[in-house]
Amino acid sequence: MKRFVFAVPGDLETPTGGYTYDRRIIAELAQLGWDVEVADIGSDFPRPTAPALTAARARLIAVPSGIPIVVDGLALGVLPELAAELQRDHTLIALVHHPLALESGISPMEAEDFRRSERAALAHTDRVIATSPSTARRLKQDYGVASEHITVALPGSEPKARATLKSDGPVRLLSVGSLVRRKGYDVLVAALADLKELPWRLTIAGDRTRQPATAAALDAGIRIHGLMDRIEVLGAVADEELDALHAQADVFVLASRFEGYGMAFATAIAYGLPVIGTTAGAIPETVPDGAGLLVPPDDAHALAGALRRLVGDTAERARLAAAAAAAAAKLPTWRQSAEAFAHAIEAAPEARSRARQ
Repeated sequence: MKRFVFAVPGDLETPTGGYTYDRRIIAELAQLGWDVEVADIGSDFPRPTAPALTAARARLIAVPSGIPIVVDGLALGVLPELAAELQRDHTLIALVHHPLALESGISPMEAEDFRRSERAALAHTDRVIATSPSTARRLKQDYGVASEHITVALPGSEPKARATLKSDGPVRLLSVGSLVRRKGYDVLVAALADLKELPWRLTIAGDRTRQPATAAALDAGIRIHGLMDRIEVLGAVADEELDALHAQADVFVLASRFEGYGMAFATAIAYGLPVIGTTAGAIPETVPDGAGLLVPPDDAHALAGALRRLVGDTAERARLAAAAAAAAAKLPTWRQSAEAFAHAIEAAPEARSRARQ
């Protein structure tokens, strides 16, 4: 049986797109005959304490020589010295959802520290798996990773029952994603504050615990704009409830400042929902032409314009929904994603051998 160790920073059940990707890939690889050993290397990443670094190193150094190790980029990017150490006795593969330096709300100095550290860590890998072509290009251009060492393994999708759009009553807006600054909820609330005369309701589903200050600021913004009776913030929800929220929605909207892929957008498309998003990161690649309206990130005025257009025009919503439903049939399955992931692991030793010739 083919075997590797998958190093994950923290609880694999954490309700984010990145952890969902890791869980689904692991499950599919098991179905493909892989023995995947999950190594939880601690939840302090990407800002680990000294004890957390020591514990992570001890866990990974204990992996028997010769067994491939895949490390989630949330941790690997701040482990350049450990990456160099591990690569001596293991095939080392990085999984990069998006570069650490591109997280919103960090200082220029911290962003540069992340960029320098992640570039050094990636230099000690035998293969890099990126979750979108956009991230792959950035790794090549900004991090010096050779294109032949990169495998793109897009997040998978599953067939969904198409949402039933209605033409009467308030337009049901849905936004899904952890309450972190990068998701742009502050921009979304500011945009909706200009549309109080229109019939809409917004539901936000996302983990409130990752950045408590951001969650508190969102609550405050909703109160300041007088939108408490029109915006519901649920926190993290179970898969069954999330499925129901998509089925009941009329429009999906997320004002992200950056996405390495944007699984929430792909999920909305799988349900046949019209999408409103931004042009940041990989979102234009994730949202097909005709299935959504994309505006510049951090532009509340432009976002309000897109929302006004869809809230006020049932026919336009239906047109975008039809395009989304057509695009959903072309999304990769999780099995296809896992096959690409497995190919990267299998190809890594050959790349390692060429590099050492």
